[in-house]
Amino acid sequence: MIRPKSESTGALQNARVAAVQMVSSPRVEENLQTAATLVAEAVAQGAELVALPEYFPIMGMSDGDKVKVREADCCGPIQDFLAETARRHGIWLVGGSLPLIASEEDKVLNSCLVYDPQGGRVARYDKIHLFGFRKGAERYKESATIEAGSKPVAFDTPFARVGLSICYDIRFPELYRALGATDLLVIPAAFTETTGRAHWEILLRARAIENQCYVLAVAQGGKHENGRETHGNSMLIDPWGDILARKAKGQGIVIGELDHARIAEVRTSLPALTHRVM
Repeated sequence: MIRPKSESTGALQNARVAAVQMVSSPRVEENLQTAATLVAEAVAQGAELVALPEYFPIMGMSDGDKVKVREADCCGPIQDFLAETARRHGIWLVGGSLPLIASEEDKVLNSCLVYDPQGGRVARYDKIHLFGFRKGAERYKESATIEAGSKPVAFDTPFARVGLSICYDIRFPELYRALGATDLLVIPAAFTETTGRAHWEILLRARAIENQCYVLAVAQGGKHENGRETHGNSMLIDPWGDILARKAKGQGIVIGELDHARIAEVRTSLPALTHRVM
């Protein structure tokens, strides 16, 4: 795909981008209302691209709850909400992740859907790496209810080539190399408090530094009704690895500017991407 260019300069435009941090409940409609309010807040502050967290429509009381509300890959209340919200505000909307019907009857695809300012869907990424963790009483096995995706996905806007990944994917740098050069990585997540406290910021900054691009990390952040605690700390990171904005816990937004001069400065002063031999 050829990236759109600014008519005046032939260069990609700068833009304000925003992450919506949530503490989602087991109730889809309630979560959609919360997301709508926070997206509107981000738009009021000038955001042109807004991203929602992983599982923004539902953090169920059990893993099976997301299977019950999964949608066909075409339509449904969650997808309708995303398309209408993008169209109403005239923004690029990255729909964190939502459950879509998988090939296996008792599983879902954990999918990130992207909509353009006209409300048209332009990208879908299915989470490739499925989280597994055991420490004391804390245990997770996403493969029990989620079918893994297989294809890296990036999409183009007038202001950035944007790469997608979801949560546990962040531990696998080869995924980001497969995306090629990007201006922005959007990473929706629902990191646990245990793993997030230890690794979340380190991994995010590493992905920004090694890919010399902006990272917009979009998290669930707080204590959920199912007893799970998510780490939060949604943030915007620049290509040098500096954190430009952060939201530690609770609902809210993180917003900042994607500046192409900054990307060029970093890539010119330290041309690591051109030094690659593998």
